[in-house]
Amino acid sequence: MVSRALPEKSLLRLNRQVEMSDPPEKFEDQPLTEHLRELRSCLIYSFAAIFIGFCLSYLVIRPIGTWFFKPLTEVLPEGTSLIFISYQEGFFFI
Repeated sequence: MVSRALPEKSLLRLNRQVEMSDPPEKFEDQPLTEHLRELRSCLIYSFAAIFIGFCLSYLVIRPIGTWFFKPLTEVLPEGTSLIFISYQEGFFFI
């Protein structure tokens, strides 16, 4: 594959066109209370999204758990089951 470099004149021309078409953004000054309001709204949206994601994932916890523990339950002797004494033991089976 042959790569062709653009001549310097055309690169300068492209840079000038980009500079002319995109004026620099001017950020307006906001008082501290406006920044805090914006932060509050971002935090509310973030927590709402996390809560919705948690609720949706809670709906499929049984199929995921069944799939996750299937290799262990297949090698257990007949009539036995997995027993977890504390909550975190389910995560330390590896």
